Amino acid sequence: MTPRPLRFAFSHISRRLWAGGYNYQRNLFAALARFLPGEFVPIVFAGNRAEQNELAELAGIPGVEVVRSEAFDGQPGLAAALGLGLDRGAAAAFRGAGIDVVVESARFFGWRLAHPAVAWIPDLQHRSLPQLFPTTARWRRELGFRMQIASGRTIMLSSESALRDFKAYYPGARNKVCVVRFATQPPAAFLNTDPSDVIAEYNLPANYFYLPNQFYRHKNHQLVVDALTILKGRAIDVVICASGSKEDRREPGYYDLVNSEIQKRGLEAQFRHLGVIPLPHVYALLRASTALINPSRFEGWSTTVEEAKSFGVPVILSDIDVHREQTSGAARYFGVDDPVALADHLMQISEMNSPPTVRNIVPHQDDNVRAFARSFSDAIRQTAVS
Repeated sequence: MTPRPLRFAFSHISRRLWAGGYNYQRNLFAALARFLPGEFVPIVFAGNRAEQNELAELAGIPGVEVVRSEAFDGQPGLAAALGLGLDRGAAAAFRGAGIDVVVESARFFGWRLAHPAVAWIPDLQHRSLPQLFPTTARWRRELGFRMQIASGRTIMLSSESALRDFKAYYPGARNKVCVVRFATQPPAAFLNTDPSDVIAEYNLPANYFYLPNQFYRHKNHQLVVDALTILKGRAIDVVICASGSKEDRREPGYYDLVNSEIQKRGLEAQFRHLGVIPLPHVYALLRASTALINPSRFEGWSTTVEEAKSFGVPVILSDIDVHREQTSGAARYFGVDDPVALADHLMQISEMNSPPTVRNIVPHQDDNVRAFARSFSDAIRQTAVS
């Protein structure tokens, strides 16, 4: 007799608020459907106010189910989860859907939760860069992590770098810890868009560098503005195409600060921000870009870097441990406070005068995505039987 599929719960992650998290879910579910067909049923739990188009895209992946419940509008059950040990609304939704394992992502459902649970902790940024978090938000996050650890959750991390941080910040933790490095492979339908049409739509030059990061302070856009200022002083014309949300709930005015610097320095032609654009456009711009830039001060495992790797796009990255881990040294690196080094990289690549190229999925990407699916499967199955 064929064993029934294992049903696991995953709270919906809004693309508008965290594009990397949304893409993680989409890639994970697609990888499981493709490489482990029939073994899992991902159940996405979403609030009644969640974006329908995002949920429809996830529901279109084979095997994925979507459950809407007001228990997932915001975090209404957090106080009960902390004080009484159970988010009753969420727990009832899990029972009704026949869940076997719960994946907690930025939400604690309580130590009395009847279902085995995996706590996905993408990074420990609030400990490494506490100054970027309002005090309440930092302690809320820290309290949630400590409760997950104390409740014996399986801890799922995205990199060896995050594992080192976890061991350093929580040396007394005795939880089962799994490192699940994710890999990406966009749906074929997302690659049908002609990059030349997208480039023309956004009035971009044939050669441009791509920066698809949301406007959070730790993403370090200001360093790119400083590098462009240096290049302008050298009479070097380089165009940075940026996309991603302007919203940061921790610092609502950050985008305006960066944009005012762009205008003050006369860099509007060199720094083009497109906002949130359709995913097929993201992939089109990435595939045709001269190189991807990620100047971030901190990452758990960069989605943008992983997507660039999947197409063989050259990458120019801040010199942080996880970027070294992701690329095994096969990138150009610069310090997070070194705009001169970034400007030098941009100038050197621009002076190569390489013809524009549209790249396709690299041949070995299936192996990377298969390994991602299997390592996630191992973490979930070990939790289910523990």
